[in-house]
Amino acid sequence: MGIFYDNSIIPDHLKRKFDVYDRINKLGMDLGTFDVGPPPTSRDATVTSLKGEGISQMVFHESGLVHLSGHGYGPGQMYDDANRIKEGQDAAEWVANLMIKRLHWAITCGDEGGDLNDVLYTVKAIGMVVSTDVAFNGGPAVMNGFSERWQSVFGGGKGEFAVDGQDQNYGGVHARSAIGGFTGRFTIEPEIIVAIPPELAKAIIQNRGWIYPLPPEMLDRVKFRPAQHR
Repeated sequence: MGIFYDNSIIPDHLKRKFDVYDRINKLGMDLGTFDVGPPPTSRDATVTSLKGEGISQMVFHESGLVHLSGHGYGPGQMYDDANRIKEGQDAAEWVANLMIKRLHWAITCGDEGGDLNDVLYTVKAIGMVVSTDVAFNGGPAVMNGFSERWQSVFGGGKGEFAVDGQDQNYGGVHARSAIGGFTGRFTIEPEIIVAIPPELAKAIIQNRGWIYPLPPEMLDRVKFRPAQHR
């Protein structure tokens, strides 16, 4: 497990016993490789700067809470049709994959010693589902694609590694709101808050700041990370 997780407030009998990255690999999720570049010129870069950006992807708080911004994605508005709901769930899962990838690089890029195994648990998610149909009742079902991917990675009874509704750990289970009725040329915009050990959050803030992507001068610093940590 993560070195910060092992020394965290989570009692031993509730600690996660599996490696998060093993699950990520089994799920076929691509976290990318360490590649630094300022947006938008390096669209494939996994670690970028805030230059020209007005909104961050996430903010680290010294308490250990990490707030991840929403990301809109999907084929368009939802309506109560099983196939369309499945398309929405797939879009929601895609966003979860993207956020987990971002979270991995946000935690690891500064070489403070943390990684996704140091995530204590997920806290709260909100899903805004696009639908102009006032009778649409499938917002929670669409959002399940997002929530269940976090459970697959960090633990939960609805994840892909659960057996008979049970998992070894429930760090991926979160409080949630799923709301339909929004307009837009996408399907869903979820956001989530996760918890990491305060010691890790403080180490990140003290080394490179509380915001991700990185301030430009901090991006220059992480460019020269040792190769073995990339």
